[in-house]
Order: sequence, then C-alpha cells, then structure tokens
Amino acid sequence: MKFTASQIAGILEGDVIGNPDVEVSKLAKIEEGSEGDLTFLANPKYKPYIYTTKASITIVNKDFEAESELFTTLIKVEDAYKSFSRLLEYYNQVKMNKTGIEQPSFISESAVYGENIYLGAFSYIGDHAGIGNNCKIYPNVYIGDNVRIGDNVTIFAGAKIYSETVIGNHCVIHSGAVLGADGFGFVPDEHGHYTKVPQTGNVILEDYVDIGAATTIDRATLGSTIIRRGVKLDNQIQIAHNVEIGENTVIAAQTGIAGSTKIGKNCMIGGQVGIVGHLTIGNRVRVQAQSGIIRNVQDDETLQGSPAFHHPDFSKSYVHFKNLPKIVQTIHQFDKKRNNNE
Repeated sequence: MKFTASQIAGILEGDVIGNPDVEVSKLAKIEEGSEGDLTFLANPKYKPYIYTTKASITIVNKDFEAESELFTTLIKVEDAYKSFSRLLEYYNQVKMNKTGIEQPSFISESAVYGENIYLGAFSYIGDHAGIGNNCKIYPNVYIGDNVRIGDNVTIFAGAKIYSETVIGNHCVIHSGAVLGADGFGFVPDEHGHYTKVPQTGNVILEDYVDIGAATTIDRATLGSTIIRRGVKLDNQIQIAHNVEIGENTVIAAQTGIAGSTKIGKNCMIGGQVGIVGHLTIGNRVRVQAQSGIIRNVQDDETLQGSPAFHHPDFSKSYVHFKNLPKIVQTIHQFDKKRNNNE
C-alpha cells in the first residue's frame, strides 16, 4: 500500500516541503531510511541523520530549518512524534481492515454478531455468544459459550476466551492470551490428596483494556475477576481468581498476582513483580521490577525489593549492601586490633 506526501500531509494537517507526489510504502528509522520509506525526526540528537537519510519522506516539527541540502521530502507538523504515532495508528487501521467470515470456521446457531465483523479461519464461536460491531477475530480464536464482546474489539490469532467472559468496547487481546481459565483452587483431604474447588465465576474486561500475548486471567471462584477501564497488561502476566485491577493501571511482563488481591487506579507495576493474595494496593502506587509485595500498600507509595519496602530506603540500604564485604573486613580488622591490645 502506497501513500503520497500530499496524502500524508492531509491526514496529519501538515505542510509539504519538497515533492508532494513522492510515494512511500514502508516505515523506517531515520538512520536506516531508504527510498520508499517514511520516517520522522523528533529527538534533536538524531538531527544529523536528516542530511544523510535516503527516506523519501520525513516528518519534522514546524520550527525545523535545514542547514544544508536534503535528499528527503519534508512534512512539517506541530509535533513530529505525536504525528508519527497518529500515522502508525492510521496505518494499523488500514492494514487490519479485514471483513467477512473465512472458512472453515464455526459459529453456533444461537450466537449473534454485529456489523462489519471479521472472523478468521478455524475460529470457533460458542452457544449464545454475542459479538458487537466492527470486531476483528483472527484465525484459531476460541470464544466459548455465553461470552459477551463489545464493539471495536480485536482478538489476535490463537487467543482463548472461556465461557461467561465479558469483554467491553475497544479492547485488544493478543495472541495466546487465555481469559477465563479456572482459578488455582484445591483443598487437601486427610490423605493429602487435593480436591478441586469449582470455579463458577467469570472474567470481566471493561472498555479500552489491552491484554498482552500469552497473558492469562483466571475466572473467579465466585463473582468476577475484574480488569477495569483503560488497564494495559504486558505479555506473560498471570492474574489469579477474584483479582481486581483499577482503572488505567499498567503492568509489565512476567508479573504474577495471586488470588483476591485488589489493585487501585493509575498504578505502575514493573516486570517480574510478585504480589501475594488477599492484599489491597492503593491508587498511584509504583512498584519497581522484580519486587515482592507481601503487605497492603497505601496510596502513592513507591516500593522496591523482595520483600518490597519504601523505594528511598531500599536505595540507601542497597548502597550498604554493595559495601558489605568491606564493612565486614573493617569489623574483623577492628576486632583483631582490639584483641591484640588486650
């Protein structure tokens, strides 16, 4: 798919400096750009590359003034970075604008779906499932019985949506994600054998939620595991049964959250964080990567370590930890000197 400089300028409300008819079909970094590529300049440290790039079109800020000859057509905009991001979003929409139902696929006679749907080959839609308008469901997706999916939802190849799951509007679920598998509930008997506790609840995703590849969200034992509006989950995260994650919280890869923990709004949780069950974590909490959370956390705390404690205290303690061999050596020398004096 090709776009001219004038077409791109129209989308971005920018001004063309150079050839308005030059065409691009690919995106590239400014230092790697070649003929037919579109790139951008936002960070000043990359400014030298604009004089050497072979990219056909470069998006720049309106205040950019060339200091020597350019080999690229410019599109001047208010904010080059935001405009390039906007263009990426537009490009993705065009690229993924698939419609229709591919075969072979299975749709239960009792399932209903809205307008402008795309259903990829080898997908399965269960009994009484409901799917909204403008949804894109890629090949090999499983959607179980009684699932409810809102409008403008994208589910990438190989995702599995178990029965009773509810997905809001404008959500994105990436490949390999599993929503609604059983929570990890077992009870030992007198012989040490484990009996499964039935998991009868569901998973609810509110609007504008993104779920990363291979992330798993367990159904509740009773009630719902709830991911609130605007939450963004990275790849390979485990969310256990009856967890609730508050609005606009973001969580990085390989984090694990045990059952019945409640996380507040606008939190930022780094990668490989472990959070034990039945905790309450407040709003706007920051947790550094590889931390272990074993207590309730108040609003606006920043934590680090395993078990995690207040971030400034951790940083100060870590300085001493690095110097621990020297400290121990100094103590031994002091003891030796004291013993000799005795």
